Amino acid sequence: MNIQSAQPHPGNPGMDSDTFEQFAEQLTRYVRERLIPAEAEVIANDAIPPEIIGEMREMGLFGLSVPEEYGGAGLNLTQYARVVNIMAYAAPAYRSIFSINVGMFASALKNGATEAQKAEWYPKVAEGKIACFGLTEPGSGSDSAAMATTATPDPDGNGWVLNGTKRYITNAPHAEVALIMARTEKEALPKNAHVSAFLVPMNTPGVSTGSPDKKMGQSGSHISDIMLDDVRVPGDALLGGETGKGFRFAMQSLDNGRISVGAAAAGYARRALDSALRYANERKAFGEPIANFQLIQQMLADSEIEIYAAEAMMADVTARADRGEDILIKAAAFKVFSSEMCGRVVDRVVQVYGGAGYLAEYDAERFFRDARIYRIYEGTTQILQLQIAKHMLREWRDS
Repeated sequence: MNIQSAQPHPGNPGMDSDTFEQFAEQLTRYVRERLIPAEAEVIANDAIPPEIIGEMREMGLFGLSVPEEYGGAGLNLTQYARVVNIMAYAAPAYRSIFSINVGMFASALKNGATEAQKAEWYPKVAEGKIACFGLTEPGSGSDSAAMATTATPDPDGNGWVLNGTKRYITNAPHAEVALIMARTEKEALPKNAHVSAFLVPMNTPGVSTGSPDKKMGQSGSHISDIMLDDVRVPGDALLGGETGKGFRFAMQSLDNGRISVGAAAAGYARRALDSALRYANERKAFGEPIANFQLIQQMLADSEIEIYAAEAMMADVTARADRGEDILIKAAAFKVFSSEMCGRVVDRVVQVYGGAGYLAEYDAERFFRDARIYRIYEGTTQILQLQIAKHMLREWRDS
C-alpha cells in the first residue's frame, strides 16, 4: 500500500508536487532493485558499499531539506518524511547515512544559523559531506543539566576551546562536520541557557573518534564516541553567534529527527509485514498455506491496522509542520507510536515465521533486532511520554 501524497501547504511548498511524485517513484524502484539486493553485502561487511553512497549523493539524498538556493532539493517536511519512509523499506543503514544531514543538522542550520553559516555549510551537506549531531554524553542524555562538555573562551583569540566526550553519535566515524552541544556557563539558569551549539569540522586538531560500537542490529550504520581535547574553533563556529541558544536549537532539530525515526519505523514495519505475507502464503502446514489460518490472519491484520495508523499520523504531523504549527507534542507522539508499533509488528512477524523466525538465515530475525533501536534514539519512549504530559499540563494551566 502506498501512502497518499499530501499536497504541500502554500506556506512551505517544497518541491513541485508532480516532480516530487516522479522522484518518489524513481526512489521506490531504486530501493527495490538496487538497495535491497545489496543488503547481504552491507550485512556481511558492516558497511554500505562506497559506490552506493556515491549513487545516493548523485540522487541528492544528502541535501533533501537544504534550500534550493544552497544546492539542495528544498523538500518540505511532508515530502522529506515520504522519502525517509520509502528509503526505510530497505536496511536501516541506508537511511542512517544521510538522515542526520537532512534532519537534525539541516534543521539546526535553518532554526539557528547566521546567514554566513548557512552559506558555508548548506552547500557542503547538500553535496554529500556527512554530518553528525553531538548531544548525548557518557553521563548525560536527556538530562542537559548534567552536560559535562565545556566550551570556554580561547585566551589566545576570539574563539572557543572545547573539551569533553560525546557518546552514541550516529555517523561519527565517517562525519566531516559535527554540531556539538557544550556548556558555556556553569549554572543552568535560566533553564538550559548554559548550553550552546558549535559547528566543528571533524578534522580540527583535538577531535577524535572511538572505534565503532558493536550493536544489536542495524549493520552498516555506525556510531561511536567523539572526543574533544582542547579543540580550538573560531568565534564564528558558535551557531547563531549567540551563547545559551544551543539546547533550544537541539530540541527544535529533534522534532525533525523524531519525525524521521517515526517515518523510518513505519517503512521498516511495512517491509517486515510484506515479508510475513509472502512467508505465510509460501509456508504450508496441514496441507495448506498458513495464511489460511485465522490466528495468522489476525496477526497480519493487526499489523496492517497499526502501520496505517502510523502512516496517517505521519501525514498529519508533517502537514501541520508545513503550515507552521508547533508540532512538539505531535512529533513526539508520532515517534512513540510508530516506534512502538514497529516493535509489535516485527515481533508478530517472527511469530508468523515460527521456528524459522528465530534463525539468522531468515529476514524476520534481522527485522526484530534492527527495529529495537527505534524506541530509544531521538528520545526514548519514556522520556517522550514525560515530555508530552508536561506540555499537555502546561497548555491546560495556561488556557
